[in-house]
Amino acid sequence: MAALSVALFFLGVFFYSVYRTVWYGIGEWGLNKTVNWAWDITNFVWWVGIGHAGTLISAVLLLFRQKWRSSINRAAEAMTIFAVICAAMFPVLHMGRPWLAFWVFPLQNTYGSLWANFNSPLLWDVFAISTYFTVSLVFWYIGLIPDFATIRDRAKGTIAKFSYSMLSFGWKGSAKAWSRYETVSLILAGVSTPLVLSVHTIVSMDFATSIVPGWHTTIFPPYFVAGAIFSGFAMVLTLMLITRVVFRLEDYITLEHIALMNKIMMVTGSIVGVAYITEFFIAWYSQVEFEQYAFINRATGPYWWAYAAMMTCNVITPQLVWIRRVRYSIPLTFVLSIIVNIGMWFERFVIIVTSLHRDYLPSSWAMFSPSIIDIGLYLGTLGLFFTLFLLFAKFFPVINMAEVKTILKYTVDNGPTYNPKKAAHAAPAPQPAIHGAPASAPVNYNKHD
Repeated sequence: MAALSVALFFLGVFFYSVYRTVWYGIGEWGLNKTVNWAWDITNFVWWVGIGHAGTLISAVLLLFRQKWRSSINRAAEAMTIFAVICAAMFPVLHMGRPWLAFWVFPLQNTYGSLWANFNSPLLWDVFAISTYFTVSLVFWYIGLIPDFATIRDRAKGTIAKFSYSMLSFGWKGSAKAWSRYETVSLILAGVSTPLVLSVHTIVSMDFATSIVPGWHTTIFPPYFVAGAIFSGFAMVLTLMLITRVVFRLEDYITLEHIALMNKIMMVTGSIVGVAYITEFFIAWYSQVEFEQYAFINRATGPYWWAYAAMMTCNVITPQLVWIRRVRYSIPLTFVLSIIVNIGMWFERFVIIVTSLHRDYLPSSWAMFSPSIIDIGLYLGTLGLFFTLFLLFAKFFPVINMAEVKTILKYTVDNGPTYNPKKAAHAAPAPQPAIHGAPASAPVNYNKHD
């Protein structure tokens, strides 16, 4: 309740900031004629990146038959959907007239020659984000259906029973239903896998297809995808470490899960580090003075502190994961995951603002500083994200019960966390009789009695 209260407070800040933006216009933000993209697009790219880990865990790891994904995929998928909702707020608000947002779609209209420009990467963004959101939502919901049926069978209240009956679509758990469930999961995983690569590739093309020094580079697509997975896994770790403690899920989200996610974070962080170095090398190798100046200005100009924060958080800090003690430490992993997401926010800020604030014409050089409404919108989307996540954790199963049941080792020794070494020194426990256990319930012998 305390966490929800804080999240709802920031959600209130979000609604107030949206009201000020829509009623008074984009002049409420800190933008100027030189820096006409800043916090809004920074936050948009950051949120889209955070949404990437869910699809990677759900789709790619499913195709590679990685069983460890079962404990974390549900929360990661939910996180994806909520992050994309937060991301979509920024382009819509930046239109200035959000009630005309439907103009971005190629719809027949009565305005004569008004038509979407299919050559614009901003339109590609619309298709990429809407497709990503739709597929992720379907994937997430399909996985929830068997769990909703389990809750339906145990629900006590009339409203709860009716609600979960509607949500479970009359799931019976028959062999045919499970067969179709597995087939649909694989098809959706196959459809989702290209989206992991395509969505952030298209987001990167918002910048890469321009002629702005610092943006006009072909390394952006893979660099953005690696950064998205990097920040996404960091946010999954942040949320799952808290969820693990609050819901007492230590048996299901183990240290091994945390170590594996840390490894993925370290690999993608290293790829991002290589991309930073490559950018500098290509700027030097190109012998284009404008390109060279853009990168020198990033590192040594008035925004040097943002560049230093980015390099420290994204390149240096994740290398600590090479140390086994760090990889398996919950407090250190939690701190590390937050540092990574701070660093990834600074990366987007550095790419966008430092490339714009000093352009070809020195007389138009300007500095950007966010207004209170800019800050309110950013903190407000965090409030929206955590409100949605907390409500999800309250009413929906945080762990994919149906899939976890298939991989847990239930034994007569100590349930799902069976340790053969410990069992060898322990007296054999009697096996209790199980009376009236539902067919879908996992039988956990002698867990605590």
